[in-house]
Amino acid sequence: MTPGGRASSGRVSMAQVAAHAGVSGQTVSRVVNDSPRVDPATRSRVERAMAELGYRPHPAARALRTGRSQTIGLVVTTLATVGNSRMLQATAEAAEERGYALTVVTAAGEAGVSRAFQRLHDQGVDGAIVLNEASAQVPASERPTDLRLVVVDAPDGSGLRAVHSDHAGGARLATARLLECHDTVHHLAGPADSFAAAERERGWRETLIAAGIDPPAVVRGDWSADSGHAAAGALDEASAVFCANDQMALGLLRALADAGRRVPKDVAVIGFDDVPDAANYRPPLTTIRQDFAALAQRAVGALVADIEGGAADSGVIPTRLVERASA
Repeated sequence: MTPGGRASSGRVSMAQVAAHAGVSGQTVSRVVNDSPRVDPATRSRVERAMAELGYRPHPAARALRTGRSQTIGLVVTTLATVGNSRMLQATAEAAEERGYALTVVTAAGEAGVSRAFQRLHDQGVDGAIVLNEASAQVPASERPTDLRLVVVDAPDGSGLRAVHSDHAGGARLATARLLECHDTVHHLAGPADSFAAAERERGWRETLIAAGIDPPAVVRGDWSADSGHAAAGALDEASAVFCANDQMALGLLRALADAGRRVPKDVAVIGFDDVPDAANYRPPLTTIRQDFAALAQRAVGALVADIEGGAADSGVIPTRLVERASA
């Protein structure tokens, strides 16, 4: 041992931890496996001994004891969008906090999600989170019956364990804010097969109808800034635009500037997501903040609870309006 009590080399054993903590090897095993049959004072002593010695449970041995790999999967169709990449980062962090590793698989094509599920099952993951656009493929997919799932962005009544941001509520906030100064609000929507896009469109539409306004024709993009730029021609009569994400809003802002239309004096623009760069758009973008960290925490927490037999907390994560200079 080193003077501080840490093992000088090699893997620290449970027996060494037990001796250091003054308990039995069985007690150390119970702490490692998070058994409730250990009183708090003893658990604290054992955990302190593990930290002092640098003990780390052997993953393969733990998997044999618990029947779990401590690994969860993440199924995505793409990581090119800002929302998906931020969710990947947040999910990895939330999984690590709970002692789980994360493996990512992409799903493309008609059978993409089914293949992704089979790959994850073959790798022995304990469960999987399905992200955003991939979620639409889950109901029709073939999946192993023992693969636990949590789906981010699944419709109500799908029968799936699901979590999602309050897309419709955020859209209502954005639309109502624009209606304070404008007679109507146009909508630059996301892809037609996206749950998030559909919910944001629903919130916009319902807010206009509730105000006695016939909703204008939807202009549709594909989440990219390029599609937002291309959509500007179809919005040349708009004085207020709610964009379904910040990337499309960025493209629209550039197109408006190219056309000599001032924001917000000539056209007010609100986005959705509150990406890290939104405050540095020109002008700084008013947007709806989606809490990716909270969404990932909720999804991972629900999956881990299902895996470990705890109470799962799924549901809807609130969104909020962030006021800046574009509206």
